[in-house]
Amino acid sequence: MRLLNVFFAFILLTSCNDNVEYSEYVSIPSGWNKTKPILFQLEQMDTITKKNLFVMIRNDEKYQFSNLFIITRLEQPNNEVIVDTLQYEMATPEGEWLGYGFSAIKESKLWYKENFKFPQKGKYTIKIEQAMRKIGENEGIELLDGITEVGLRIETAK
Repeated sequence: MRLLNVFFAFILLTSCNDNVEYSEYVSIPSGWNKTKPILFQLEQMDTITKKNLFVMIRNDEKYQFSNLFIITRLEQPNNEVIVDTLQYEMATPEGEWLGYGFSAIKESKLWYKENFKFPQKGKYTIKIEQAMRKIGENEGIELLDGITEVGLRIETAK
């Protein structure tokens, strides 16, 4: 019976990734510096099919906040840039992480762009920087602890 459960779990996990077109993570070993954005280079993106883009965040217990502010920059082949400032809830009011995972590291799949069409062929660069600050302070947090990896995931929209 246990072998049967493992088999069904494997089928479920592998079938959920059929629509993944891109998935990459960048490790952040000693804090996310506000002046060093995370870069993702995308080559020859499909301009016909709609995509769902996600920012993937892995955090541990050192992360001190219940939310996360980031700034994204989507640099297009024609040098136009789309800038978004995004806020995500990372924990419940009771302090429980919203991400999933069985260990001390939790992973959150955060919407970035829904049903997005890349407007032209060519090379795209996506830059993600943290924009966290403490309450009552104007200056951002120089080194954000607790974020262990930042990723980008692109899926075919259904």
